[in-house]
Amino acid sequence: MEQFSAEEREVLAPYFTNLDGPVFALVNLPEVVKGALFARYSRSPKSLRRLFLDEFLVQSGAVDSARSASVDDGGGVSPPPSPPRFAPGATPEATTADPAAGTTRAEQLYERVFFEYGDDSVAQLGGVHLACEGASNVLTKVLEWGRLMAYLEQSTRYIPYDDRPGGRYRYHVPAELTGPLREQYVATVDRAFETYRAWLPRVRALYEARHPRDAGESESAYRMTIRAKALDTLRGLLPAATASNVGIYGTGQAYEQLLLRMRAHPLAEVRASADAMLVELRKVIPAFLRRVDLPDRGGAWSAYLADTQAAARVAADRALATPEARAARSMHALTSDDAEVALTDFDPDGEVKVVAAALYAVTDRSDHELLAIARALTPEQRADVLRAYVGGRGNRRHKPGRALERTSYRFDVLADYGAFRDLQRHRLLTLEWQRLSPRHGWVMPDAVVEAGGAEEWRRVMDASADLHDAIAAAGLSEVAVYAVAMAYRVRFYMEMNAREALHVIELRTAPQGHPSYRRVCQTMHRLIAEQAGHRALAAAMTFADHSEVALERRQAERAAERRRAGG
Repeated sequence: MEQFSAEEREVLAPYFTNLDGPVFALVNLPEVVKGALFARYSRSPKSLRRLFLDEFLVQSGAVDSARSASVDDGGGVSPPPSPPRFAPGATPEATTADPAAGTTRAEQLYERVFFEYGDDSVAQLGGVHLACEGASNVLTKVLEWGRLMAYLEQSTRYIPYDDRPGGRYRYHVPAELTGPLREQYVATVDRAFETYRAWLPRVRALYEARHPRDAGESESAYRMTIRAKALDTLRGLLPAATASNVGIYGTGQAYEQLLLRMRAHPLAEVRASADAMLVELRKVIPAFLRRVDLPDRGGAWSAYLADTQAAARVAADRALATPEARAARSMHALTSDDAEVALTDFDPDGEVKVVAAALYAVTDRSDHELLAIARALTPEQRADVLRAYVGGRGNRRHKPGRALERTSYRFDVLADYGAFRDLQRHRLLTLEWQRLSPRHGWVMPDAVVEAGGAEEWRRVMDASADLHDAIAAAGLSEVAVYAVAMAYRVRFYMEMNAREALHVIELRTAPQGHPSYRRVCQTMHRLIAEQAGHRALAAAMTFADHSEVALERRQAERAAERRRAGG
C-alpha cells in the first residue's frame, strides 16, 4: 500500500475512513468533490488518496505543511489548522473537516467533462438526499417515476389525514383554478376529508368489535393493527390532491433527468416543484445540474418532451377516430374490458428459454445449442433444472439468478388508485398509466357497507366525479385529476421479466399487504401458471401467498414489538 508522510496523513485523516487499507470510504467532502475524484480516478494511475492530495487539495505533489495547504486552483480554501484523525471506534461524522476542500477544482473538472467531452456518466458519481414536502399524490407519482432513484413516501396506511394543520386539511389546491371553480373545488374536497374524519372512529370500532384483542397481545400492537386496517379501508375517500411528504435519494444524473421531465409537465405544481428542487440541489451539486435550464441544453430537451407528449395525444385522437379503429372497437366490445388483471402478452416458450439460460453459466455450450437441448427435455426434466437453479430459498429475499430475466409478462391492470400508488413504486419493471378519471368506476370496501357508511361513500364519489367533470369542461383535463377520489379505478400496465415478477408477487402478496394489491398480484401469479403455462416458474415463486387475512398488519405488528423488546 502507498505510504504517506506524517504531514500528509494529518491532512488526509478527516476525509478518509482509513489511510492504510485498500478499502476505505470518503467522508466530510462535498458531493461534487467525491464525484470529481472518482471521475479523475478512472484516468489516472494514482491512488485515490494521492489524487486528492495532488490535484484537489494542494498545488504541488507533496504537502509541505498540513496547516498551510491550499486548493490547487487558487480557490482560497484551506483545511482546518489541526484536522483530527479517526480515533479507534470514532465515526467519520464526529470529525471536523473543511467542507469546501477541493470544490473549485471539482467544479472545473465537471464543467470540462460535461461541456468539452460530453461524458454524462460522471454525473452518476455524486448524490443528494432531498425532501419534498406537501406534494400532492399526483406530484408524488411524477417524482417516483425514475428507475435509478430511491424514494420513501408518507403512507396513508400509517398516517391519518384527519388533522387540519394551519386550519385546513392536507391537500393541494391547483394554481390553475380560480373563481367559482376554485371555490367548488375547496368545498368538495373539504367535504371528502370531513367524511373521512367522521368515519375513522366508526370503522375502528367496527374492527375492534369484529376482531377483539387476543389474550397476551399488547395494547400497542393491537391499536396499531386496528388503526392501519381502518386507514386502509377509508383511504379511497381521499382525493388525488391529498398531500404527502417524499424523501428522495439520487445521483446528479438521475436528478437532471427528473428535472427535465418535470419542467415539461403540463401541471403548474410539478413545474413549480422542479424550480424549487433545482434551487436546493444547486446548493449541494451545482456542477451536476449546469445544463438543466440552459436554453440550448436542458431547455431544448424539456421542449422535446413536451412537444412529443402533445403530439402523441393528437395522434391518438386521430387514430381513434379512423374507420379502422371504430371497427376494431366494435369487435372488441364483444369481450369484457373490466377484468382487474389481464395477461396480455407472454412468450409461450418462455419457460424453455429460462431453462436454457439457467444452463448457460454452468456449461461450455452455446446459447443456440442450450436452447435446443432445453426444448428436447421433458417438462419434468426442465422443472428439475429450475428447481436446482432456484434452490432452497429460506425467505423471499433469497433471489434466484438472472436466468429468470429471459422471459417476461405484460399485465393490463384496472385497480383503484390507492393500489396503483403502491404498485407504481416498482421501478425496475416497465409501468405506464392512463390519466385518472371517474370513467372506470370506483370500489367500496365491504366494511364500509357493514358500518353503515355506503350512502356517504357514494356521495363523496359522486361529488368527486362532478368536480372532475366541471374542471375538465373548463379545458383543464390535466388539473381535473386532483379532484378524483382514490377509490376510483385507473388503468395501467406492468411489464416485467420473471425475476422481477417473482419479487413483486412475493412482496405484494405478503399477508401484511393491502387487500387491493394483494388481490392483483395473486391474480398475476395464477395467470403465469395457468394462462402462460409457466407452472415451473410460478412454482419458483415460493413465497407467493394466496391466504385470506382478516387483519393484515396483526402479525407484522406483533413481530415488530418482539424485536423492540429484544425477543
